[in-house]
Amino acid sequence: MTPVVLSPEPYALCLVPCVLCGKNLMMIRIDRSLLENVSQLAKESPRGRKNYNFHKTYEDTLQRLINAIEPYSYIQPHKHENPDKREVFTVLKGRLLVVEFDAEGAIADHFIISPLEGSFGAEIPECTFHSILALESGTIVYEIKDGPYSPIDDKNFATWAPKEGDPGTKEFIENVLLRLNIPLP
Repeated sequence: MTPVVLSPEPYALCLVPCVLCGKNLMMIRIDRSLLENVSQLAKESPRGRKNYNFHKTYEDTLQRLINAIEPYSYIQPHKHENPDKREVFTVLKGRLLVVEFDAEGAIADHFIISPLEGSFGAEIPECTFHSILALESGTIVYEIKDGPYSPIDDKNFATWAPKEGDPGTKEFIENVLLRLNIPLP
């Protein structure tokens, strides 16, 4: 198999300076080729997912990325608190389960995002435990989150859920799907 190589920036060169700031602004293009390449990298990843960032730095106040996710890729339930941040998931391809949990780990709400079924996205309020699960192979999500990003305090992980890489992650995913009566992928 030919290795997938992503260009460092999917920006189109703009030669027209912005009238407000004078910078040469560039359009970010999200096309089939980019989605297929990131999806292939997710399939090859031991984690079953791959991010592709559009924000230039972690200090950007608006973090934007593509997240290609395969079924059974485990994202530990977490919340964005101190600092408080919102997070938006828009599905470009596939099916995604978004789950909100209460402080004890009970499912508080859920939503299946599937463009082919007429559902397109979900916004998670700040301070809300949540996780996402791909329901089919090749699922691709455009994520937007308040910035800046700091790995030290970006996520407050739920103590009632297994950590990524720990035993029990597959069982946790299956338990969530069974409680919601959603067929296993």
